[in-house]
Amino acid sequence: MGLRASAHRWLFRVGGPEPAPIVLGQRRIFVLPTRFGLALALTLLTMLLASINYTLSLGFALTFLIGSVAWISIHHAFRNVVGLSIMPGKADPVFCGNPARFGVVLSNPALRERQGLSLFPTGTGNTAGEVERFDIAACGNTLQVICIPTARRGWITLPRLTLETRHPLGLIRAWSLFQPDARCLVYPAPERDGPPLPVGGTAAAGLDGLGRGQDDFAGLRHHQPSDAPRHVAWKAVARGGPWRTKEFDGSAARHVQLCWTDLPAGMGLEARLARLTRWILEADSAGIDYGLSLPGAEIPPGWGVAHRHTCLSHLALFQ
Repeated sequence: MGLRASAHRWLFRVGGPEPAPIVLGQRRIFVLPTRFGLALALTLLTMLLASINYTLSLGFALTFLIGSVAWISIHHAFRNVVGLSIMPGKADPVFCGNPARFGVVLSNPALRERQGLSLFPTGTGNTAGEVERFDIAACGNTLQVICIPTARRGWITLPRLTLETRHPLGLIRAWSLFQPDARCLVYPAPERDGPPLPVGGTAAAGLDGLGRGQDDFAGLRHHQPSDAPRHVAWKAVARGGPWRTKEFDGSAARHVQLCWTDLPAGMGLEARLARLTRWILEADSAGIDYGLSLPGAEIPPGWGVAHRHTCLSHLALFQ
């Protein structure tokens, strides 16, 4: 495997994630005939032999005319790929089991349009109808999304990709291999069935009365990005006033600290992470301040998109 990997790396000039931007130079473009191109070559060979055998002048003319068109298509297929620049785009975190969506930005610095391109993970193939073809305008760029299935939590890297074209006649396949340096964080999959979020007020659930109240209106305060949209004073905003957030007082004021040690002792590692993930999503949806206690990590109570990402990231990368 070591010799094969070394040969493959030398041949295709891809040894792992590459820093951006990735420019497809001449030495990175590979050109071979398609099945249709091979069939045409065999047909032209038969026509040439028949023309030689029967001394057909028109046969020679037709054979060399079609052959010259096929030969020119090699040049056009090569020019359709060479010089393109690739940069990794955004890859938002996903939950395990959902496909990771990697953005790949392709830029065309030339004054000519690039047509009939396809981008897909190397080794998956590109049969008709499976991979969508796209064009890149002259001096333009395009964003393509590569979906990679996920089976485990943690970081997943973008695999090696293949960019190919069969433009203009489908006789020649020109392609290049590269691997942008991009990765996506995979959160644990939330537990489907289980006990509800522990907000019943027991000490074991980690509750106290220091969180946001949700019973009686107490006044307005300056708006913060982490505030729940349903607590925004929308009437004041509609009148052109500054953004304000409603504050409440009452017995419903709570925050919950989700503790690793409060889970049943017999639960496995992944089952614990799945339950904590579900509780985080439930608390975030309900607008409850929540914290997370893990072996070696303590996250104080909070709320909002950034806080949720922090908690889920600790679960995704735990041990």
